[in-house]
Amino acid sequence: MSTNTNAKFILIVDDNPTNLSVLSEALRGAGFRFRVAIDGESALTLVERNQPELILLDLQMPGIDGFETCRRLKENHATASIPIIFTTALTDRESKAKGFALGAVDYIPKPFEQGEVIARVKVHLQLKHLTESLEEQVRDRTNDLQKAQVQLVQQEKLSSLGEMISGIGHELNNPINFIVNNIEPLEEYITGVSKILDLYQQEYPRPSPKLKDAIEDLDLEFVLEDMTKILESFRLGTKMIENISTSLRTFSRSDSETKSLADLHECLDSTLMILQHRLKNKGDHPQIQVFKTYGTLPSVLCYPGQMNQVFMNILANAIDALNEAIVKGKLHVRVPQIKITTQITSKKQIVIQIADNGIGIPESIQERLFEPMFTTKPVGKGTGLGLAIANQIIVEKHHGTLSINSQVGECTVFVIEIPVENI
Repeated sequence: MSTNTNAKFILIVDDNPTNLSVLSEALRGAGFRFRVAIDGESALTLVERNQPELILLDLQMPGIDGFETCRRLKENHATASIPIIFTTALTDRESKAKGFALGAVDYIPKPFEQGEVIARVKVHLQLKHLTESLEEQVRDRTNDLQKAQVQLVQQEKLSSLGEMISGIGHELNNPINFIVNNIEPLEEYITGVSKILDLYQQEYPRPSPKLKDAIEDLDLEFVLEDMTKILESFRLGTKMIENISTSLRTFSRSDSETKSLADLHECLDSTLMILQHRLKNKGDHPQIQVFKTYGTLPSVLCYPGQMNQVFMNILANAIDALNEAIVKGKLHVRVPQIKITTQITSKKQIVIQIADNGIGIPESIQERLFEPMFTTKPVGKGTGLGLAIANQIIVEKHHGTLSINSQVGECTVFVIEIPVENI
């Protein structure tokens, strides 16, 4: 375990020596730096001095438990963005729901499987780095966008956002392919070396005292066995990163001159992943909870890239509305929420509802929301073209409707309806 206080590391918080040993071996074997805390108080103190990249947090500990430790970390603006994975034997729904509500990103059940631990750690570290990269690039791209006519802005947004995310996806593919393509020969090399070592032990059954001590210090038998598990964790980790890359490409897919069949649930999920950083707890801004009630939808003939743009605009507006309500103190005791519901009607119409429990929109403003250049946001915060573009995409390109239902002080619901087979 490294003593470099400036190096990035993973923090393990657990009072059980066996759990600490398993997690330490898994992280060490995967090449991660790590530190250990045996209770919530010492974990908070350590994090205050030197922030980890990720925390593996046990729920049941003496003193403050994992839930309280997580809550304090998420309430602190300086530590709110650190991914927290709960390690626990409590796998009931209530415990999971409570953990996710507090801001945890994942659960790893006990007893641990080392490959699963490493795979989950790698995925959430990659998501953290990817989110940070997206935040920086989105800010840079947004500053470059200029006002233009509705159609021109629509094309520019699709091009800019699609190019950015597609580029990230391709950049991810390069190291992923490098790892994937080298796992098989590495496995062959390890197998060959293991056979040679086995033959050596058969032909020279009595090693010198110095060699015997070296073998015992290394625990050669365990290392040879564990290397196979590490390789398998590499396979799992790369597969998960490939799934992330696929999600990015799903969102950034370019539109052709003709429509194509698409899974709208995949479109919604990829958009939510892009916006994930805006949903998280950020100091004074509590986490925005997303509830999905997906019906059974067929593949829909549409322009997938443009549908992604519609979802992005409506979801981003919902997040803006909730953040505004939080800043103005108008949510009261309510937890900020976004609810997404999908269904298919008897008339073969796909209906998608995206609702937030913000402060609502006055009726006088609702009437103008889809007008080009109309916006209620401050100068520099919006062009007034987003909903106009979304309406154009749904109505003109997909022969559907985009409507809004809102109650001031209660909620806002955007309703998208498009035919399954639109010409």
